[in-house]
Amino acid sequence: MTDKNTPDGIKIKEEGMEDLWNIWYKELHDGIAGLTLKIDRIYESTASDFQRIEVIENKDFGKLLVLYGSLMVCDRDNNAYNEMITHIPLFCHPKPRDVLIIGGGDCGALTEVMKHPEVEKCTMCEIDEMVVEVSKKHFSYLTTGLADPRANVVYQDGKVYLQESKNKYDIIMLDLSDPVGPAADLFQKPFHQNVYDQLNDDGILVAQAESPFFNQKTIRAMYTNLADIFPIVRLYTCFMPIYPSGCWAFAFCSKKYDPLRDFDQNRYDNLKLTTRYYNDETHRAAFALPQYIKNLLK
Repeated sequence: MTDKNTPDGIKIKEEGMEDLWNIWYKELHDGIAGLTLKIDRIYESTASDFQRIEVIENKDFGKLLVLYGSLMVCDRDNNAYNEMITHIPLFCHPKPRDVLIIGGGDCGALTEVMKHPEVEKCTMCEIDEMVVEVSKKHFSYLTTGLADPRANVVYQDGKVYLQESKNKYDIIMLDLSDPVGPAADLFQKPFHQNVYDQLNDDGILVAQAESPFFNQKTIRAMYTNLADIFPIVRLYTCFMPIYPSGCWAFAFCSKKYDPLRDFDQNRYDNLKLTTRYYNDETHRAAFALPQYIKNLLK
């Protein structure tokens, strides 16, 4: 038998004794169905002024960021969420100079935006500074965009920031947590109208829109509200293994540009983007919706 260090640093005997470290993470939707992961290590467990923040590790998923009991980020989700919320609008707008991210505390979206040389400034408005600090410590590959001189980070309530902003943006990304607690108001029609007003005449909004399997009422209401405000609204999806149902939705909302018609293939080819999930084919395929999702939008 050989000694082995447990996640808390205590040595145990390897032969059969590792099962004594029997800690599990469980996330349920409405207390009925969800995802369960065996935790191999707890890196951090703390509380900010807004929420609990944990960083845990699982053999299959690697490190995972947990906010208010919900999985947000993991090493092995192929960065799908961050790439799909950013590159789709950025390759549709011909001159995306000024970008605003509401939320996005793990900085993954900010880092993806910084891959586009056309962007002159990207402001990330995040309410919880501790999420950024924890991400810098444990998910440094997501936070490299912070070092870019074009990046501007503001720690403020996104709703208040947008109400007080005198700027106009080419693209606004709502990289929000679930519609509970501080983020609840950011899923409502008055906030979406305010976003519309803060966009330039050819501006684009992309908003995370929850699970089309579990959150159908939310998606239907959100789509209806956005369609009342924007002339072009298209729902698209991506595969997110740590999110409820594994299928996640986004709302593409535009004053002028269509996400398929106006995709800039030449700019995509010339940029030679390094990604783990997004490419020109997934850009187009993401808008091919299963019939049950189409039915939600009628």
